[in-house]
Amino acid sequence: MTQGVKHPRAVETRSRVPYNHTVSKAILALICAPLLMGGACEKKSPKAGDTGAINALDHSGSGGSSGAAIAEGPVDTTPLPGIDTGKLGDKTQTFYKLVGSLQSPCGKPESLRVSFTKDTSCKRAPFAVRYVIALLEDEATEAQAREEYGSKYKPTGEKVNVDVSKAPHEGATDAPVKFVEFYDYGCPHCAAFRPMMEQVLADEQGKVVTYFMQFPLEKHPDSKSAAQAALAANAQGKFKEMHALLFEKQPEQDHSHVTEYAKQLGLDMGKFETDYNAFAPQVIADEKQGEAAGVDSTPTLFFNDRKYDGPMHPKYIEMWIEEELAVNR
Repeated sequence: MTQGVKHPRAVETRSRVPYNHTVSKAILALICAPLLMGGACEKKSPKAGDTGAINALDHSGSGGSSGAAIAEGPVDTTPLPGIDTGKLGDKTQTFYKLVGSLQSPCGKPESLRVSFTKDTSCKRAPFAVRYVIALLEDEATEAQAREEYGSKYKPTGEKVNVDVSKAPHEGATDAPVKFVEFYDYGCPHCAAFRPMMEQVLADEQGKVVTYFMQFPLEKHPDSKSAAQAALAANAQGKFKEMHALLFEKQPEQDHSHVTEYAKQLGLDMGKFETDYNAFAPQVIADEKQGEAAGVDSTPTLFFNDRKYDGPMHPKYIEMWIEEELAVNR
């Protein structure tokens, strides 16, 4: 552990997600899974060369990194001021190897170590160092950590403009961080992700808004019925309750079942039935928007109009949020 005077680049944070050995194993499973991410319900095979998307550029004008490695020499194990490596154990050497060979998160021809220790204009450097530490603490291999770093700090692509004006949402619409989630009520991975997104919304209250976009997959024939029911419930102010109930009762989501759920929630059944039918075109419109944005699996998350390409776990999502707010304020 580094001792002494706090370095100006040190970043103080509070851990919102309780972490223990069991959770670390869960994160390892997420990292190794197709989504990183905990799995996904695929519509079709991922497109070759799909780059995903990352945070906005630094206000200083520097771009993201391609994740390309800096030419390696002897590993510099000089401690980084203000950075605690005490939990890394036998991965401490790997950490120093990574910070000395990963490219600057600000797209500059320098290593992450140089950006952190000497380049005060690279606001992302302290967060990038923390990101590497978090991955290694959660049992990522060196190769996995490099891949995750490259995904997060690669050059930005085109922003994806999704019309969310008709979408249910949670959080203040003027929040500085906007999430758009495309999901399928028949997808077990979406059901598993729901409480994680709820934790992010609770932890980051006032900073985040999430819009919910329907993306029913053909492999789940009752997902369109569930989507229509969710939108109909939203019209009566009961989206959150119906959203949770539909995932809880998965896969019982045909018309007869969702009608029973509407009764359980005390909805006006005449209005519910009318709205259930009226929202069928919106479900189709949401799906078309998703396809246009490159969505081919659920859940897919967009972070400030760019595809979120990190682990689908509150710890990592909140790290992205903290970095975005600090860099772009």
